[in-house]
Amino acid sequence: MPQSPETLNDPSHLTFLERGLYIIGGLLLAAAGAKPRPNPLLNIAALSVGGYLAWRGAEGSCPAKAAIAELDSAPTARRLS
Repeated sequence: MPQSPETLNDPSHLTFLERGLYIIGGLLLAAAGAKPRPNPLLNIAALSVGGYLAWRGAEGSCPAKAAIAELDSAPTARRLS
């Protein structure tokens, strides 16, 4: 689906490289979570986080990146001397 210019300028929009890293990293983490481990909570956590990262990469947007960009663009408070 083609994206509009305002979507491309959105700070939460991931670049092609970031999307690839999210997808690969998420799939690797999910694959690591699929291995049997003594603690099944680690498996569930790895599968959940890995799936979320892969999904975010496929979607092309990241709320964490948007929050960081919002903090960077916020005006800094001046100290009174």
